[in-house]
Amino acid sequence: MSESIPVSRAVDHGTAKLMPDVDRERAWLLTVDGAPQSYVDLDEPTHLEFEYARRLGHVLDVAGEPGAPLDAVHLGGGAMTLPRYLAVTRPGSRQEVVEADAGLAALVAEHLPLPAGAGVTVHSVDARAWLEAAPDRCADVLVADVFGGSQVPAHLTTVGYVDEVARVLRPGGVYLANLADAAPFAFLRSQLATVAARFAECVLIAEPAVLRGRRFGNAVLAVSDRALDVPALTRAVAADPFPARVEAGAVLDAFVGDAPVVHDGTAVPSPLPPSGAFAVG
Repeated sequence: MSESIPVSRAVDHGTAKLMPDVDRERAWLLTVDGAPQSYVDLDEPTHLEFEYARRLGHVLDVAGEPGAPLDAVHLGGGAMTLPRYLAVTRPGSRQEVVEADAGLAALVAEHLPLPAGAGVTVHSVDARAWLEAAPDRCADVLVADVFGGSQVPAHLTTVGYVDEVARVLRPGGVYLANLADAAPFAFLRSQLATVAARFAECVLIAEPAVLRGRRFGNAVLAVSDRALDVPALTRAVAADPFPARVEAGAVLDAFVGDAPVVHDGTAVPSPLPPSGAFAVG
């Protein structure tokens, strides 16, 4: 984008806006229908502005040998914040991005193009449909950051969906999901129960205020069939400007309690955020 002027366009699922950050010369905020979706600094792709994105980045940092390339799948693309991050922090990574909103993908490609040789392929199809057609054991990491409006679609919350995630991941692979909820955490607890039905290891990363039920907010899940580096994650998220907590083991089991596993046919989307929870003025 040659000039820092806002762009607004009708896309498949609403109105997308690209707004320049006055404090960073080539940084942009993407919103859809007023809800922030992505933040990208074209000059510093390792700068992750959103708190949840930093937490996803911390997990990606420990998902393999430091700096080693990964085969990654991103369900939900937005402005391609995390694909850009991985392309720089793990050069040579091969990345598949599944963004159902073709109009949004086209807008980002036009105004915030990925660097040449980034190793990123974009698919404009439904996330679960793409996953069901993907080969077995083709990914080292799979990141889910999919919101229809401000809600995670129901068909991406079920044990059938998690079965597909497990099939696509290689042994030792890591699944990450960005979710949002508030006390009493019926949705979040059920999602933890659902991934636990297929994966042996699970951690939850969230702000203390969210976990204490004081406000609606994001929570990051990271699951695998191997032990995750909880101490490294704990140090990383504690050092953030807005520190978070990492919950695992018995504490996380107690949080989940008797929450039910979610099945196709009875699934519902994640809860709507309160008015103004994520809106940009």
